[in-house]
Amino acid sequence: MPKVSVIIPVYNVENFIAATVSSVLAQTYTDFELLIIDDESPDQSIQICQQFRDSRIKIIHQKNRGLAGARNTGIYHAQGEYLAFLDGDDLWLPEKLEQHVSHLDNSPSVGVSFSCSVFIDEAGQDLGVYQIPKKLQGITPSYILCRNPIGNGSAPVIRKQVFEAIKFFKQQGDLVESCYFDPQCRRSEDVECWLRIAVQTFWQFEGIPEALTLYRINSCGLSANWVEQFESWQQAIEKIRTFAPELISQWEKPAKAYQLRYLARRAITLRSPSIAVKLINHSVATYWRILFEEPRRTLLTWAAAYFLFLLPDFIYNSTETIALKLIKITHKWYLFKQELFVKSSI
Repeated sequence: MPKVSVIIPVYNVENFIAATVSSVLAQTYTDFELLIIDDESPDQSIQICQQFRDSRIKIIHQKNRGLAGARNTGIYHAQGEYLAFLDGDDLWLPEKLEQHVSHLDNSPSVGVSFSCSVFIDEAGQDLGVYQIPKKLQGITPSYILCRNPIGNGSAPVIRKQVFEAIKFFKQQGDLVESCYFDPQCRRSEDVECWLRIAVQTFWQFEGIPEALTLYRINSCGLSANWVEQFESWQQAIEKIRTFAPELISQWEKPAKAYQLRYLARRAITLRSPSIAVKLINHSVATYWRILFEEPRRTLLTWAAAYFLFLLPDFIYNSTETIALKLIKITHKWYLFKQELFVKSSI
């Protein structure tokens, strides 16, 4: 049996799926199976996947059930000891699996291994924006709720044992379905799942101090549906409240503020100035201590939102280019320091 099962849910990603699959097949670690879950995609995505000739690829078809349902199907069919998730429009660097397998093999208490990420645009170009959590070790449920250090669904590699520990069942028509991600959390299924793991199991979360995931920002996303995305997050909070009421009672306001700030940063990336201003103002009004807990990131988001709103495009773009170069240098230095810290603690 393969050591790793890679799970790619596929729905309407015909412009990106070839590059996504290729990034898996180019991995330096080769003992894996690749499960492509066709979530009843109406475009040519699956036909593109069928053009790849590799015995490790298996295509599984299902009625449309959304991202969580597609991941659940992949987990159910997975044979690997470790499960790696990759969305159909994201990419991995070639050493991604090799580093996570080594990490999990050498860290028996770690159930969820994740990497940092780099944002890319629709053309695959580096946007100079990173997802780098402040903490890679000692991650608590409150930190996951407020900051979601994993960042996105293409960053983690998780032991299959972890999912067996949080499995639950849902009635789907005449069938009883095994669930790991909650299909009712259509946009915030990740953080709900991570918190069930953190609250209900003994497994630890730990990050690798390298940006190994390329997370694609899709221009047709947030600007049109940030309200829906935030409402989905609130729905996940209500689900989490059922199994961790004290956690939500204590941390709901700061978690809401951090989520609004995250959405504001996404709106800036997608050039939606009025949305960005509205979201960052809402964030600070919800929990003003965010200004003191993370002043640099909060003030930078606030300044970028207002500059985007007030300045002509050519001035803003020039300013952003300089700022991103400085931020990129800072991020690389931070990752280097994180790597040194992790090595020194081994």
